[in-house]
Amino acid sequence: MRWKNVYQVVDCHAEGEVGKVLTGGVFDVPGETMFDKRNFLMQHRDDIRRLCLLEPRGSVTDTLSIVLPATHPEAQLGFVSATTTEYPVMSGSNVIALATVLLETGILPMSEPRTEFVLEAPAGLIRVSCRCVAGKVQSVRFANQPSFVYHSDERLDVDGLGLISVDVAYGGETFVLVDAGAIGLALEPSEARELCVIGEAIKCAANKRLQVQHPMNSQLTGIGQVQFMGPVVRDGSSLSSRNAVVLSPGRLDRSPCGTGTSARLALMYARNEIAVGDTFIHESLIGARLESRIERAVMEGPQPAVVTSVEGRAWITGLHQVGMDPSDPFGAGFALHDTHAWGPGDRGRHFF
Repeated sequence: MRWKNVYQVVDCHAEGEVGKVLTGGVFDVPGETMFDKRNFLMQHRDDIRRLCLLEPRGSVTDTLSIVLPATHPEAQLGFVSATTTEYPVMSGSNVIALATVLLETGILPMSEPRTEFVLEAPAGLIRVSCRCVAGKVQSVRFANQPSFVYHSDERLDVDGLGLISVDVAYGGETFVLVDAGAIGLALEPSEARELCVIGEAIKCAANKRLQVQHPMNSQLTGIGQVQFMGPVVRDGSSLSSRNAVVLSPGRLDRSPCGTGTSARLALMYARNEIAVGDTFIHESLIGARLESRIERAVMEGPQPAVVTSVEGRAWITGLHQVGMDPSDPFGAGFALHDTHAWGPGDRGRHFF
């Protein structure tokens, strides 16, 4: 076998969302911070992402965490997340999958009943607490970087919908949030494709009309995802709701989305719909659930913000090596427009 670029990958899913973890084959990349390392991978080693996530080795629904040495003294390890189109600075489902893989494969030592450690994401430090029983990670709770609202109750003219009301919030990624019922959507699995088509149209309109720039990192601009929100049901200090998050290049997050949950909590807090410490259960279209809460109110530079925590579960599904024969004409990966999520206007770069 004449493989080169051989990577050790642990397959995992967090509440239904595929989160592969690259544990071997990438020893380190240049950069003083994890954000710098993310930029280096994006600009100079995008072959790793393409090899692991694009066809013929990957799928449009796959995501990846690349494990790297931390640059911050408080963190045990660092990671850079990647999808089939981009490098988000934070991903909640990837943190849940990554933490599960690190402990269940022995990369980090497991302590029962709880193991705590710190991960360094491009967005900043992520503090993780895992509930562990009999060698299994039962759940992962992470404290996210501060979340906040960029825009409230903006009117947006969307092709095919007309004028709709939207909000824009940051939860590790930037989301345009839409009341699903207000545009006639019930958030049922049968609406999955319709949600993606409408979501991409909303994202396009939002990026044309609404400017965003992270107050602490001027390189973080633009709106990357769309979140459709169902009604909130309250039971004492516990609240719950269904959501659907449309990810690039136009497909649904199978989980309720960790960063999307943080963004929604920031919006609910700004609207006085939730208090610090209240439990919020987010449910996706497949019935997967994340439990979350607001830990405290903070300032992110000049921006009022909240620190949230999100808890979910993950399961390892396989172990394998990813490699490429030098004669393989598809070593760089490819995507075809026959895959329903790839639309003609998306940002993918590897099409026939």
